[in-house]
Amino acid sequence: MRTKRFLSGIAAGLALAAAVSAPQGDLPLTAPVPGGVAIVCVGRAPGPAPQVVFDGQRVLVARVGDFWNAVVGLPLGLRPGAHELSVLEGERTARAIPFKVGRRDYETQHVTLANRRQVEPEPEDLRRIAREQESLVRAFSTFSDAALDTLSFDLPSAGRVSGGFGLRRFFNDEPRQPHSGLDIAAPEGTPIAAPAAGTAIEIGDYFFNGLTVVLDHGQGLVTMYNHLSRIDVVKGAHVARGERIGTVGQTGRATAPHLHWSVSLNNARVDPALFLSSEVRKQDSTGLRPAALGGASAAFAPVQCTE
Repeated sequence: MRTKRFLSGIAAGLALAAAVSAPQGDLPLTAPVPGGVAIVCVGRAPGPAPQVVFDGQRVLVARVGDFWNAVVGLPLGLRPGAHELSVLEGERTARAIPFKVGRRDYETQHVTLANRRQVEPEPEDLRRIAREQESLVRAFSTFSDAALDTLSFDLPSAGRVSGGFGLRRFFNDEPRQPHSGLDIAAPEGTPIAAPAAGTAIEIGDYFFNGLTVVLDHGQGLVTMYNHLSRIDVVKGAHVARGERIGTVGQTGRATAPHLHWSVSLNNARVDPALFLSSEVRKQDSTGLRPAALGGASAAFAPVQCTE
């Protein structure tokens, strides 16, 4: 019902969005599992890009050759099995395109924290956390129609991977939410650069996340940077690819200096390693491999057009 209402609103007056035009190699790796990315063909180009909705959220659409492809973020909590996209083209009735989501079991991580409040926050902490969560929900729900600069990211900071995406985490042996980003350990003060052009839509000092920057790259692609020691960008500023946005730190819930980097696509936190450029993957010597692929050396095949 939520998707139907959303599509009705689109048909009532929202213009067709700008879309990405990209070679196949610039798309993220395909991993149609919870926490991964599905790439589904939704029509032929060069006509206007269709609008696509999944789970009530607008979805990024990219042109690859003669076809439009939906690049769909899949939440970590999504059930495996059959799912479908709702596709709207002009004034036509929305059509459904099915696709399948596989199963992925992520590894477990146990973390010991000396600060008990970081595991069991006090009432005043919980009120602060609730306010902060509202601002982050708004940021991750952002969908701007501006065309994306790229879907191929640089690594935002030098360092080694100290915490993989999707880990089922236990703090002081108590279960918590899965790890929704990638941790890069580096000395405090190590520069953090925008992996692609974007706009700073949220900055602040959060209870769990510490000093934080959120970038909107367009079309529902949003990235977040946590535990910074310093923020070097102001809210609303446009940043170029490679521009410094802050430095690595240990603020918030952190046991050592590191960058927590999250990538959100259509408001679903997905594995950042899927978005790394082919150049980064070739040069990588830190063991970066998408956790969503489960150790596979190649991505799953995208869903092809049938007409």
